[in-house]
Amino acid sequence: MIKNHGKVALITGAGQGIGLEIVRILAEKGHHIILNDIEKSLTEEAVTRILKVAKGKVLGISGDSGDPVFIQEMVGLAEGEFGKLDIVVANAGITLYGDFFGYSPADFFEVMRVNAGGTFFLAQTSAGIMKKQNSGGSLLFTSSVTAHQAHKNLAAYAMSKAAIEMLAKNLVIELSEYNINVNSISPGATLTSRTALDPDYENTWSRITPMGRPATVEDIAHTAAFLVSEEARHITGQNLIIDGGWTCISPSPYH
Repeated sequence: MIKNHGKVALITGAGQGIGLEIVRILAEKGHHIILNDIEKSLTEEAVTRILKVAKGKVLGISGDSGDPVFIQEMVGLAEGEFGKLDIVVANAGITLYGDFFGYSPADFFEVMRVNAGGTFFLAQTSAGIMKKQNSGGSLLFTSSVTAHQAHKNLAAYAMSKAAIEMLAKNLVIELSEYNINVNSISPGATLTSRTALDPDYENTWSRITPMGRPATVEDIAHTAAFLVSEEARHITGQNLIIDGGWTCISPSPYH
């Protein structure tokens, strides 16, 4: 076990994009990091990158964050290596597009398993450790603007993200007595390596976003880092939309 006086943070879906940027900010603040991605190569590359800026320990663990058995393994790594777990960001998720009339049961249940189930059981397992260690903690879930505004071919995904927000709200009654706060964030259109594959993405979302541009991963990650910080300890059960004002006026990206 590593003796330390810093906080220990576990972030899933952190091999790239928003998750990796959350890791970078927390690592630069001196937190010890457990970084998860389902792809081993992404996990290893991310750990290498973060070690260049980290002020604490950085450990990588690859696997399916929607699997309750693997969730136990991740949380066990935190407890075994550091003796505690202070911050958990349930960022991992999948998007399976499909027309409502033809959407398959297999795709529906996979989206629910990873997004809603993975978040639920990571929260359950992590909160159990936080309760036992009697020093509180912070949970943060990654939702989406699709939980607030309809998007074509994303009915199942939107359901899963809305469920995540309700989970954060409901857990207030379960976790507050243990000094554990729990919130969610709902990113809107964000420039990532994945969205960069669409040549029209930035222009489309710059045109219909009131702030004149889609978000960067830094925009999302700085918000996440605040919500798991000491400065946000009295914020719980809340969801924060980070979309440059898009959901306030909701112009369609399809026209």
